Amino acid sequence: MEYIINNKNNCLDIEMLMNAYTNGIFPMAESQFNEKVFWVEPKFRGVIPLDNFHSSRSLERHIRRHNSIVKYDKNFELILNGCAKRNQTWINPILKNTYKLLYEKGYAHSVGVFEDDKLVGGLFGISINGVFFGESMYSNAPNASKIALKYLIDRLKTCGYELFVTQFISDHLISLGAIEIKQELYLKYLE
Repeated sequence: MEYIINNKNNCLDIEMLMNAYTNGIFPMAESQFNEKVFWVEPKFRGVIPLDNFHSSRSLERHIRRHNSIVKYDKNFELILNGCAKRNQTWINPILKNTYKLLYEKGYAHSVGVFEDDKLVGGLFGISINGVFFGESMYSNAPNASKIALKYLIDRLKTCGYELFVTQFISDHLISLGAIEIKQELYLKYLE
């Protein structure tokens, strides 16, 4: 699939992007320095069933000890930049501009974790029709991204969401309750 750049905002066409997500396709770049975006439709998808999230005792203890404060949709751009600052990332300038526009339109959301009034990590993703597509997360302090994910999962359950998508799977996400499903089953969930 060819991508279309909105020249005014140097971002992907939002309508096309939303259609891609609802059809099991999402954009990536080879690196933060690559100016091209490509479309991905993997054979297997990572998801976290909302009732399957695993919050360890050590994570709960960390939250209590550090007085972690979680804020939703505050500092979206700082969280996006934190995710994009890693040594290896797929978030290039076109995707950053796209996510900022999605946030302005109410489709992209962030969860920030604060300790001692300092943003120490978080995550962002896209919300479409009861599905949350987790895009990226980062942590500048122990457990910050896990805390963000825990609170997001709790909020998604409360708000009646049906699916949290991690796109790909990792050992870290598996430890938190993520599973891998075939694309065919994933598309049925999206319906």
